[in-house]
Amino acid sequence: MSEKIYTTKKNGMAVMVFLILLMLAGVAAVIFGAINGSTGGVILAVAGGAILCLGWIPFLGLKVLKPQEALVLTLFGEYKGTLREPGFYFVNPFCTAVNPAALTKLAQSGENPSNPASDGPVGVELYGSMLSKKISLKAMTLNNGRQKINDCLGNPVEIGIAVIWKVKDTAKAVFNVDNYKEYLSLQCDSALRNIVRIYPYDVAVNVDTTGDGQADEGSLRGSAEVVAERIKQEIQSKVSDAGLEILEARITYLAYAPEIASVMLQRQQASAIIDARKMIVDGAVGMVEMALERLGEKKLVDLDEERKAAMVSNLLVVLCGNHDAQPIVNTGSLY
Repeated sequence: MSEKIYTTKKNGMAVMVFLILLMLAGVAAVIFGAINGSTGGVILAVAGGAILCLGWIPFLGLKVLKPQEALVLTLFGEYKGTLREPGFYFVNPFCTAVNPAALTKLAQSGENPSNPASDGPVGVELYGSMLSKKISLKAMTLNNGRQKINDCLGNPVEIGIAVIWKVKDTAKAVFNVDNYKEYLSLQCDSALRNIVRIYPYDVAVNVDTTGDGQADEGSLRGSAEVVAERIKQEIQSKVSDAGLEILEARITYLAYAPEIASVMLQRQQASAIIDARKMIVDGAVGMVEMALERLGEKKLVDLDEERKAAMVSNLLVVLCGNHDAQPIVNTGSLY
């Protein structure tokens, strides 16, 4: 089912003024009929009473829409159309507004799950004393909270996303799914799990994240933009039938699960130490090599192989040590 626009003019103000005048005329007819006891007066009073008894029904057809709001109307179970433009309308008073997600409140912008000022149940939004059936067409942000998911290496990670979405087709949102807000929330959870399982938390060897059969350097931590785009496309493919449009998806939280966080931190620290030591050793070897070459070029000393080995050992100890070197004066001889 696709959306169709309800064809009516923005004549709500004129109709409301007419109905008010009609009700006043009914009151006047009842008063004058009661004063005049003739047969004509009785008929006038009865007509005025009928107007007062039934005159409230057309008021049900008055609808006010603000910008970025829509109203899906049905007449005796048949979809008649959607009001999308802001204005004051008069529609068939027997038309019923439909919004199955009116009571559903998600963790998203513009929707407070607990309204202290409301006397109704938690999650019910009231406009005055009438439940609003209007559908918001604004861009809203959905945040389902953090989830614990295993990455492609089996490591449990906690991840949270924020999804910016809006209703694109009101008819599909209302009639194709039971509750489009709950449907979106469940599909976001499912899509997040499907994508996270493809990537490792950090760069790992022999892992293909693109599906081309070649190992790459994709990871949740290093490829956040790519992961978010794939999550957005995955969600969009699942909610198109519900008339929803996904504008953007962003990762808001990413960390190892608490049970392995300390172990992974030690692993990262060990890897960082190894990389630092490797850099230090490479630099130290280069400095020792340069020192021996400069001494040989200037012919300051004549070193045999044993003295070179001792010098190399001392320089490496000094350059690769964790602490400052303590100088020792050797007054003896190697021989």
